[in-house]
Amino acid sequence: MENMDTKIVVSGDICVNLLQWITHPQNNEGLSWQMYSNMHGILQNGAGLLLSRFISLSTGASIISPQLHDTELILSGEFLKSTVELELLPMFNKGDKKKVYRVSRFIGFTGPIAGSPKLLPIINDDPDVDMIVLDDENNGFNSYREFWPLALKQSNTSPVILYKTNNPIDSNELWQHLQKNHNENTIVIINSDDLRSKGVNISKSLSWEKTAQDFIWHINNNPNLTFLVNCRHLIIPFGNEGVIYYKNEGVPETRLYFLPYEFEGGFIKDYQGKMYGLTSCFVAGVASAIVSGIQNKEELNESISIGIRRGIVSAQKYFINGFGEDPEKAVFPNPSIFIEEDNDFVKEDYVQDVIVPNKTNSDCHSCWYILKDKSSTNLAEIAYDIVKNGVKNALNTIPIARFGNLTTVDKTEIESYRSIKNLMIEYISTKNTVRPLSIAVFGTPGSGKSFGIVEVAKSIASSSIKKLDFNLSQFNSPLDLANAFHKVRDVVLEGKIPLVFFDEFDSSLNGKLGWLKYFLAPMQDGLFRDGDSVHPIGKAIFVFAGGTSSTFKEFSGEGIRDEEEKKKFLVEFKGAKGPDFISRLRGYVNILGPNQTDDKWDHLFIIRRAMLLRSLLERKVPHLINEHGEAQIDNGVLRALLKIKRYKHESRSMEAIMEMSMLTNAKKWEQSFLPSKEQLRLHVDEEQFLRHLMHDAFYSEKIEELAEGIHEKYIVIHKGNIDIDKNNLLPWNELSEECKIYYRKQAKHIPNYLLKINYDVVSVKEKLETFEFNQKELETLAEIEHTDWHNYRKKIALKCGGVKNNNIKYDSSLKCWEELSQEMKNKAYEMVKCWPEILAKSNFKIERLKQLCYCETKR
Repeated sequence: MENMDTKIVVSGDICVNLLQWITHPQNNEGLSWQMYSNMHGILQNGAGLLLSRFISLSTGASIISPQLHDTELILSGEFLKSTVELELLPMFNKGDKKKVYRVSRFIGFTGPIAGSPKLLPIINDDPDVDMIVLDDENNGFNSYREFWPLALKQSNTSPVILYKTNNPIDSNELWQHLQKNHNENTIVIINSDDLRSKGVNISKSLSWEKTAQDFIWHINNNPNLTFLVNCRHLIIPFGNEGVIYYKNEGVPETRLYFLPYEFEGGFIKDYQGKMYGLTSCFVAGVASAIVSGIQNKEELNESISIGIRRGIVSAQKYFINGFGEDPEKAVFPNPSIFIEEDNDFVKEDYVQDVIVPNKTNSDCHSCWYILKDKSSTNLAEIAYDIVKNGVKNALNTIPIARFGNLTTVDKTEIESYRSIKNLMIEYISTKNTVRPLSIAVFGTPGSGKSFGIVEVAKSIASSSIKKLDFNLSQFNSPLDLANAFHKVRDVVLEGKIPLVFFDEFDSSLNGKLGWLKYFLAPMQDGLFRDGDSVHPIGKAIFVFAGGTSSTFKEFSGEGIRDEEEKKKFLVEFKGAKGPDFISRLRGYVNILGPNQTDDKWDHLFIIRRAMLLRSLLERKVPHLINEHGEAQIDNGVLRALLKIKRYKHESRSMEAIMEMSMLTNAKKWEQSFLPSKEQLRLHVDEEQFLRHLMHDAFYSEKIEELAEGIHEKYIVIHKGNIDIDKNNLLPWNELSEECKIYYRKQAKHIPNYLLKINYDVVSVKEKLETFEFNQKELETLAEIEHTDWHNYRKKIALKCGGVKNNNIKYDSSLKCWEELSQEMKNKAYEMVKCWPEILAKSNFKIERLKQLCYCETKR
């Protein structure tokens, strides 16, 4: 990129990085010193000097900045110096043959004995520049105006300013100057960890929804962030994987940018080392897009949006390149990090974005999920797509978490599993621990409680973890538990970390929750008693899987609303040492499984079913997935498996139905391969399952009946209207075939119309209650139906030769929706209102596909 006509001034704090690394002798020949380990060291520009180099490479512009070439000055001790240790590390994954040098350890800083570190003047400074880029590391630059760019100090200039800072406080002199004189064009960039260091509690690496909503809460409520509210443009990078862009041009707007398959901190693995300058590289990516935007006269916020994507990509490529295979010979930074190539592992269009709702209602936090905002289709259609084409193809724009063989898009599960993963990582990496890590997992039988936790543990350290299972409902006395602890201890002595599942830990022993008291000492002190002897357990992970409680709330009594009942429960719970047990837990997970847990809030159960079904197909019957990744499954079978109200034994039932089907030599999962009605009864409501299975056939059979019902309502609504073509008001058996075809077409398309407002049509046996659409739904349906009718009638009229045709002619309603009178619109609403009644007469129910937030649904 060449933009030499564009002038950018870059300045800020000065730091020089001393890079040190060791190489080992490759042979025993040569001089004596060459046969020993060699220490290497080079000096590299850091802070503002490195940022200047990044900006030059990313923009190709004319750069004005401080310069530092004198090695003696560097070594004099006046400048701030950072020392880092490098190591040859895998480029991408463990076992990669190709390796590059990255930072293995930040050793520390060396500064002047007294006073602030030395700063440098800007060479050939110019007040007439297009952009200012500032690197404020809080090492003196923000207080010394003489080192600030001329363009910054003059009041008659208006360049775009990128202000990168790690010390967000409003008492900062530079900050105050920018806010007073340049707020309109200043883009503030603060790393998320620097915000957190100031006491801003934004969650890390749980879910993107959680991170974004935490930011919204703090920007609205935290007094420590009051001074940031007035920023016109605020950018907060969250690792190399996501960014929040807060824009305030009168009405605040927050937009989240993220990589769907990554979470904050997930891109960089421990074995890959570290790199300094990641935020500076990101800033350079933003700068390059703004330079292009200036030349193309784009809106600043549009350029920022492009720049954020570019910055994420550039920072990731910078990390992967590291210092090269030989830091003494490699070009640093590598110019290729700012050049998009076909074989890049990450690209700008991989980065997704979504508006974060600015809601203060805590209930609304539970109902916002990116899947809802990023998809133009309803959840049922997404679910079908997942099964048919695979998770990656169907869900390439939303956050997806993977833990080994476990894949989930449900933000509640993602947050729970990532919390547990973070706990496990911290525990496993900590040395000399004296007590086990204790976590609890709840869910209905068959929901997959052990599977998820095992996959999380494997994703961390599969080679060092060994799973043990004990079912307490099968234990007769505390002696059985002592024997179990001995087995746990044996695994520890083998040098492995036991992952111990205590299934049905909440079962009875001489009373309700009788086992809890026997776990208190092992959980707290890491010791267990066997007779008169006390034994240490060692490093272990205890997983307590609930058998009688399906959620933590149920286990702890938090969900009990009746005061008397709750008081009684708490007395019993305290007597069973429940509070003491909970105090020793470090986390818990509620496993959601394939059944809907809550009619109001659990929107994603059909997506969980789809992901489980796709996983089962891939693992159990891979021959049903063709070379293009498409699952060969009948639409009726798929609908029944996804739409059935409840699986009696959760995921075990879904797996059982597959195993009972005759699929060994099948090329497609046809309806005829399903188990018998009697066998289905073991796992689902077989009548309901069969109605879903035969839905398309049932609906097709009723088309004529539904079409006639629609026509009858049309006659009632339009009777007496002199503007309506009288041929349209004839009885069904006297109606022209053209009109009958239209009514059949409308009846056939009703399910598709309803999908637009997130409803489905379900075949039922029972008598149906009255159902009414709300006004917004009526307007949407009426406009869609009228537009289809208008286009159809117009097409027929033209086909038949226009308005003079004896059988088909225009009437007063043959206008587009916007041109209709309110009276005619009201009649269109009346036609749509009758759909639930017409469908009900044919035993079809209108069912909501996904529940909107109750605060958005005003019926």
